[in-house]
Amino acid sequence: MAGHSQFKNIMFRKGAQDKKRAKIFTKLIREITVAAKISDDPSSNPSLRTAINNARAENMPKDNIERAIKKATGGGEQENYEEIRYEGYGPGGTAVIVDALTDNRNRTASEVRSAFTKFGGNLGETNSVTFMFDRLGLIQYKPEVATEEAMFEAALEAGASNVESFDDSHDIFCEPHDLSHVRDALTEKFGDPLVTKLIWKPKNTVDVDGHGAETLMKLIDALEDNDDVQTVSGNYIFSEAFLEKMNA
Repeated sequence: MAGHSQFKNIMFRKGAQDKKRAKIFTKLIREITVAAKISDDPSSNPSLRTAINNARAENMPKDNIERAIKKATGGGEQENYEEIRYEGYGPGGTAVIVDALTDNRNRTASEVRSAFTKFGGNLGETNSVTFMFDRLGLIQYKPEVATEEAMFEAALEAGASNVESFDDSHDIFCEPHDLSHVRDALTEKFGDPLVTKLIWKPKNTVDVDGHGAETLMKLIDALEDNDDVQTVSGNYIFSEAFLEKMNA
């Protein structure tokens, strides 16, 4: 299937800006640290196994990963992070979900609220927009690892609920509690995936273009630039023309 997945347009905006590797590593280290507090054994801790795999996919050095685990298990100065979710609306009535890991709830809330206000949005109450999304597991592979048919068959056999194949990836979706099992089954067959994570997949989308799209992208960039913010999800779709303009 040609084209890009709706999820890519919403979440990745490939080429819109250079990846900030230091920011990415900071977020991945927090993910590892939180997961390792449950258990430092990846074989019995699916969350830690997923966090480590995601770090490796970003070419994080092994020493960085081991230090993050050691810090979480008492081998160094410990930091306590809590998971917080913010929900709100961006320009054009778009729905936005911000998942954060923070050691200072007041600081993070203030910074997230400030970003929404500055770029034409507003924070909502808990569950004000999550009902517009499905919480799913996503596993992503390069297209060359298997044909559409082979990936579809293997994914469903592993317990996935759906597969969407594109020119640049196979996107496998499953229920959140099945993510570790499906990932392990597919890894055994196809090797390590590009991505393994929980996502918010919108039930319906809003097309954005022009000035509204520019402002929305500034909001997303401001949120993603915050070290406390792990992921920014939304129901927006940027037009191809707008993305081409941003990539020019």
